[in-house]
Amino acid sequence: MTIYVGNIPYSMKEAEIEQFFSEYGTVLSVKIIIDKFTKRSKGYAFVEMKDESQAQSAIESLNGKEVQGRSIKVSKANPRKEE
Repeated sequence: MTIYVGNIPYSMKEAEIEQFFSEYGTVLSVKIIIDKFTKRSKGYAFVEMKDESQAQSAIESLNGKEVQGRSIKVSKANPRKEE
């Protein structure tokens, strides 16, 4: 299951996000979205977890949690739109 993580601190690294989510289960990948012009974080990321029930538990536990002074938003990611 892929999880959307929004409002993350711009200084946050993928390893830090993986650490948060690994408390709830196996993390397959973490991808912070980077602006192609500035090469800086856009403030959101996607986390892929192996087990759907563990992912749901992470969503429920981490949504609204304060991280480095920011309240992160965690939800199931919408499928990518075909262009």
